[in-house]
Amino acid sequence: MRIIFMGTPDFAVPTLQALVAAGHEVAAVYCQPPRPAGRGKKLQPSPVQLAAQAHGIAVHTPVSLRDAVEQAAFAALGAEVAVVAAYGLILPQAVLDAPRLGCLNVHGSLLPRWRGAAPVQRAILAGDATTGVTIMQMERGLDTGPMLARVETPVDGKTAGDLTTELAEKGAALMVSVLADLARHPPRVQPNEGVTYAHKIDKAESRLDFGHAAVQVERQVRAFAPAPGAFFELEGERYRVLAAQLAPGSGAPGVTLDDALTIGCASGAIRPVLVQRAGRPAMDAAALLRGRAIPAGTVLG
Repeated sequence: MRIIFMGTPDFAVPTLQALVAAGHEVAAVYCQPPRPAGRGKKLQPSPVQLAAQAHGIAVHTPVSLRDAVEQAAFAALGAEVAVVAAYGLILPQAVLDAPRLGCLNVHGSLLPRWRGAAPVQRAILAGDATTGVTIMQMERGLDTGPMLARVETPVDGKTAGDLTTELAEKGAALMVSVLADLARHPPRVQPNEGVTYAHKIDKAESRLDFGHAAVQVERQVRAFAPAPGAFFELEGERYRVLAAQLAPGSGAPGVTLDDALTIGCASGAIRPVLVQRAGRPAMDAAALLRGRAIPAGTVLG
């Protein structure tokens, strides 16, 4: 099948790789333009652009697809279908209509739950027991299109990083399966019940709120690992918490209960397991405390 692939971050790479491995003709790849990154703020191509170039596939990085010239160039590729995975740009109707079979999206949730930009993080923060991937036919609404297939997976104690990696692989396999036999995957209208929106993550949300129950604080840690990283502050320094566990005990929210960095919450307590100080590598909490004691009674912000 002649395909246009549209995606940008790591989440989208397995789907591109799977399409190539399945023998599809990827006519072109669309991804967002290179962004400044690193200490030198040099322009860095996205993971999808690098993967496409490794396969010798033509890459397009328009700032927008609203321009008629861009839309005409897209249509001229003559794709039967466009496969989209975390592309990051709105697709105008002219683009949605250009491929004969439309545009199919790999979305990291069990629609209609968690439509929007951050489904994995929102599922963890909400304490969902399961999540998954949905293959949907795209339309103008935000993740409102009919569903062709989906697969579930337990959230368990996974971080957003681990869960995103898992869903990316499951989504890639599911997309290849759908394209192999579209007749077996007729579109189904999404139900009106159970709609929720996964709003984009604001970095301010990653500050640990010990005024919540310890269960919710631990979810914060997992939802923001590895990036942007949940954090607390001590004496003006930011400490990123990349892993944590629930701990016995209770006390004032945000105050350490012992010398092992057990922190009181509104109910229960939490103990960081993997911590990173600014400009330093991540380390286990015991190693951190050997170099920087945080005694019982310390107030964390």
